[in-house]
Amino acid sequence: MAITIKDVARIAQVSPSTVSRVIANNPRISEETKRRVREAMDELGYHPNFQARSLVVKSTKTFGIIMPNSATKVLENPFFPEVLRGISLVAREHRFGIYLSTGATQDEIYEEVVQMVQGRRVDGIILLYSKTNDRVMKYLLDEDFPFTVIGRPFVNAERITYVDNDNIYTTKQVTKYLIDKGHRRISFIGVNTEDVFTIDRLEGYKQALEEADISLNEKYIVHEMTMKENGKQTILEILSGHYPPTAMVVIDDFLAIEIISYAEDLNINVPDDVSIVSFNNIMLAKHMKPPLTSVDIDIFNLGIEAANCLLEKIQEPESLPKRITIPAKMIERKSCSKIDSE
Repeated sequence: MAITIKDVARIAQVSPSTVSRVIANNPRISEETKRRVREAMDELGYHPNFQARSLVVKSTKTFGIIMPNSATKVLENPFFPEVLRGISLVAREHRFGIYLSTGATQDEIYEEVVQMVQGRRVDGIILLYSKTNDRVMKYLLDEDFPFTVIGRPFVNAERITYVDNDNIYTTKQVTKYLIDKGHRRISFIGVNTEDVFTIDRLEGYKQALEEADISLNEKYIVHEMTMKENGKQTILEILSGHYPPTAMVVIDDFLAIEIISYAEDLNINVPDDVSIVSFNNIMLAKHMKPPLTSVDIDIFNLGIEAANCLLEKIQEPESLPKRITIPAKMIERKSCSKIDSE
C-alpha cells in the first residue's frame, strides 16, 4: 500500500496540511516541525509526487538555469560548473530541482525560455550571463516572470535583481597594481562587446590608465573573437611589435593559460618579458608555470546569492529588485614582475 501524507502526519503528530507546508518549505513552519516531518518521511520512505503537486499548487519546485550558449561548450569553462555548484546547494536545501537549458544558439535558447515560462515548467529562472542585447531578459521582464541575473544588466538594471562583482573597480585596481610595478604599456585581452562584464572590465582598465596619465593605445586592446580566430599569431604580433606591451590584463584564466602556452612556444618568458594577471582564480591557475596571478571573484557565492534572490522573488513576488555585490580579491602569485619605470 502506498504511503500517504496522512501516514506521515500521524507519525510526526501534525496535521496533513502541515506536512504539505513542510514539503513546500513554507517559511512559517518552525525548523523543529520541519525536522520531525522530514524524519517521519524518511522513516516511512515517503517521496512527494512533485509533478502531481505542481498541478494543485501551481509550483514545480524547479529553477530554470539559462546558459549563454550550448551547454556542452559552456561547461568546459570552469566558471559554470562552480556557479552551478552554488545554485545547487541552495536548490537542495529548499528541495528544488534544476532545469538546464540545452539550446545551442541564441534563437534556440530564447524558444526554450518561452516554453519554460508558458508551460510553467519552472518557478523561476537564473540567467548565468548578461548581454548587451538580450531578448531573453526583455521577455522575462515583459512577462513579469521571476528571474535573477548573474552579471549587471545592460539596460533596466533598476528593475532587475542581479548578483555581480564590481568589475569596473576591481579591474581598475588590477591595472593599477601593474602600473605600480612600473608598467605603462599594458594590454587588455579578451573584450567582447556583447558581454557586459567585459565592457565593465575594459572601463576599469581605461580609468586606471587615465588616472595614471597613460595614453590609451587601441592596438593594446584585443577582442575575444580575434583570439578565437588566430590567437597564437595575434599574441606573436602584439609582443613582437615596435612597442610591445610589458603587461597584460586578461579577461579570464582560461585565456591567460592559452596566452602563457603561446608565449612559451614563442620563447617569450612570463613574467620576465611580459606580466599577466587575469580573472576567476580557477584551480589550475596556481599550478601553472609560473603560477598565475588571478582575481578570485568568488564564483561559488555568485551562484548561492543568485539562487537565494530567486527564491525570494518566487516566494515574495512584490519584493523590490536588488543588487548583490560579491567582493573580489586578487591572489598574487608569480606571473607579474616589477620593471624599471619607462
